[in-house]
Amino acid sequence: MSEHAEPHTTGHHIDDVHEDPYVMDRKKIQEPPKGWGPSLRFLGPGMITSAAVVGSGELITATTLGARVGFMLLWLVFVSTFVKVAVQIEIARFSISTGKPAIEGYDLVPPRIAGRGWASYLAILMFLQFVTSQAGVLGEAALALTLLVPSVSAAWWVAVMVVVAIAIHIANRYAIVESVSTVLVVAVTAAAVVMVFGLQATPFAFTTGDVAGGLSFQIAAGSMGVALSMFGLTGVGAGEISSYSFWVVEKGYAAWTGPNDGSEEWAERARGWISVMKLDAWVAWVIYTASTAAFYTLGAAVLHPQGLVPKGNELITTIASIFTSTIGGWVGPVFLVFAAVALFKTILANVPSLSRQTANALSVFRVFTWRDKPARDRWMRGLMSSCRSSGGCSPWCSPRR
Repeated sequence: MSEHAEPHTTGHHIDDVHEDPYVMDRKKIQEPPKGWGPSLRFLGPGMITSAAVVGSGELITATTLGARVGFMLLWLVFVSTFVKVAVQIEIARFSISTGKPAIEGYDLVPPRIAGRGWASYLAILMFLQFVTSQAGVLGEAALALTLLVPSVSAAWWVAVMVVVAIAIHIANRYAIVESVSTVLVVAVTAAAVVMVFGLQATPFAFTTGDVAGGLSFQIAAGSMGVALSMFGLTGVGAGEISSYSFWVVEKGYAAWTGPNDGSEEWAERARGWISVMKLDAWVAWVIYTASTAAFYTLGAAVLHPQGLVPKGNELITTIASIFTSTIGGWVGPVFLVFAAVALFKTILANVPSLSRQTANALSVFRVFTWRDKPARDRWMRGLMSSCRSSGGCSPWCSPRR
């Protein structure tokens, strides 16, 4: 997944692309790799997407849904994550072909309001929704650490996490976001899968019959609301799909394809880099689907039989009971560290993603010019600071010690 693999180039160094990946210049053209093996060296955007998904969406949402309905909707984990990848790939295809991120594409979609596509307004509103929801995620991460070290307040942990996020994102470099995301996604997913297999040595072991029943495409009466929420909350959503278009451009897929000159050579390069993008998207799908299924199984196998559903102030402690009741009380502190890392990882991936989407939406409204790199960087850094600092005054933190 390194950006520094030895490619077939036109003589220009691969790092030059990342000086400004949104500029389509023929001197950046690079021939795409042939075959899966060479293509693996150019993956990466999907790991950032996975980092945004494998965290609060899985640890909290999937576990809670499994606790509510048991194994019955396990099949929906795979369906809900699978069907969204097609949309993700089509939007990324647009970005690779044009060098434009998703928000600029949305602005072309009618109906238009005051000269702008209606979806452009949603991109601005999404920032406000993100600030409130991610403040809650940051609060839950702080709560996990406060339960681990009761003498330290949640507000203090929030401050520490904000400082760490600033240190990671201050450079605003794609490579840093990709590297951090890859390490954390692999660690969290591997831990979740190991936990599932570890259940088989406990009183909460599940059977092949449980799994088969969960894959039988059934929905019990009265559970349609849960099914709909599960479909919307698991896998990639609108935010992750839109963010992915920025990451494929910043990885270099669009610049390596080059400006569309209508030639067959351009079309061939575009098909090659789109194929790499598809592989990247599907590898990410495997990772976050495995993680989602693992967390769902933990909720279905351990919490559902006990009638426990994570909610409110007891959300983290209820999920922690999965491990303390199956392995022993000693594992509680380990889980709290794991939960804090998993939740904080979501923030690390979502903050730069939302800053890009919101900055691009502002450029669509002509607040600044997106291709003006210094202005673009200033806006993205400013928005990232706003996202990070929003956690410091979260109402989720104040009552929890």
